[in-house]
Amino acid sequence: MERNALIDIGSNTIRLVIVEFDHDTGLNEIQNIKTPARLSQYLDEAGNMLEEGVDVLVTALQSFKKVAEAFKVSALYPIATAAIRQSQNQQTIVRRVKKEVGIDIILIPEEDEAFYGAYAVTHTTDIQNGITVDIGGGSTELTYFKNKKIKQAVSFPFGVVTLTRMFFDGKQHNDKEALKKLEKFLKKSFSKLDWIANKGVPLIGIGGSARNCARIHQALRQYPIAGVHSYSMTHDDLTTVYETLKANSRDELVNLDGLSRDRMDIIIPAVVVFNVLFNLIQAESFTFSRKGIREGFMMHQIAKTHRGEFRKENVQSDALRHLANEYRIEPTGAKQRQKLAETLLTQLTEQDKLKVDEEVQQRFLQAAYLYYLGKFIDSDSSSQHTYYIIANSSINGLTHKERVRLALLTSFKNKSLLKQYSDETQWFSDKELSDIQALGGILKFVNALNISNTNTVNQVALITDSDVEQYQLNVYYQGEPIAEQYQSNRQKKHIEKILKAKLSIQFIKK
Repeated sequence: MERNALIDIGSNTIRLVIVEFDHDTGLNEIQNIKTPARLSQYLDEAGNMLEEGVDVLVTALQSFKKVAEAFKVSALYPIATAAIRQSQNQQTIVRRVKKEVGIDIILIPEEDEAFYGAYAVTHTTDIQNGITVDIGGGSTELTYFKNKKIKQAVSFPFGVVTLTRMFFDGKQHNDKEALKKLEKFLKKSFSKLDWIANKGVPLIGIGGSARNCARIHQALRQYPIAGVHSYSMTHDDLTTVYETLKANSRDELVNLDGLSRDRMDIIIPAVVVFNVLFNLIQAESFTFSRKGIREGFMMHQIAKTHRGEFRKENVQSDALRHLANEYRIEPTGAKQRQKLAETLLTQLTEQDKLKVDEEVQQRFLQAAYLYYLGKFIDSDSSSQHTYYIIANSSINGLTHKERVRLALLTSFKNKSLLKQYSDETQWFSDKELSDIQALGGILKFVNALNISNTNTVNQVALITDSDVEQYQLNVYYQGEPIAEQYQSNRQKKHIEKILKAKLSIQFIKK
């Protein structure tokens, strides 16, 4: 287990994040605290950071360094972006921090800031082509990637704090004239990029302002599951958030669910940025990545010493492997269950009893490996815990709907519970639920074929007798399958529903 800390010195906030890395369970955040420093407001007209701003920085760093030391981290990375990067007296700031705090600030160039944000997105989602936007307090980074390779990157010297100061100084957050001027300024700035217009790819929001936008929308629609990573909004959804923010007074914004109090006065410029970019790009969707520059930086550092980690080609498989290890899924039994499930599904498909597309089959095999993961918490309520854990965990590489589909398959117990769980989101058609029930039944049956966790059953063969419209399943085993014989006969009803015929099970010793 490797433990590292990062202090993100941004223009709007200073944040300490402590993570643990382990090959089996991946990168896990164990501490995340922040202070709304607003360092960019301490830059004078000449571009120097005032002494007051440096005092705020030093105080925060001293406090966060003590926290990091208490967690016994192996390495501490204090990274600084726009506020210090844009300071004319940056070297004076760096020397004072070294003297009074005892740490060396790592100045992140504009192009590196864009790179780390895009690195996080391409290594934690399955989005192949997209444009990322990371709007901080004093800068805005855009990247365009194709086939998960960065093609373009740019940084603009304005962020939510500077835009607020430029257009809303002494005005209400929803001042109509200020909003018009801001929108005109942003259109002119972004239109200078010859690679952005009409790309027709997802716009991917990174950072705190993007997360707040997503959380506001989730609260407005009473979103049924947790997390914003891979959450997507349409243009109408984005417009709804914008109109909601404009319609509320500053006092009313205090009670707006999803909006952080620290961002009440700066959220409007961010949402205008998102709207302008969405229109210029003609985006497919506005999708959110909870992983940004901090995660990208840490992942990149770890990948230098741990070759083969954070493979952007294997985002889903790595995420699910980490989840399985976290909840102590026994790998030998899980692989055997996966093998039997795939074999039985193939045979049922060949006999035209089931037809599911490739993506659903992939989810089915993932569910076979993770089946009843929630028994780690309580074996008597394995189904309930399994559904809740998977549906509400941020699983890299999966959309929210696919995450819930995986949860429904992995937790399958019976039709009643399936309906109870699926009613929570109401995202699936009757046909989709029928397929989930059939596939879940296969999982429950093959789980019964290894109920003793001894891997005694190693092969199955479905045989049909067309004359009597009856099926026989030959189960080939080694060892003593007493428990498997009992449980499989109890659960064969799930296969009979798919076959629409009786099934007899014949255990054959190899």
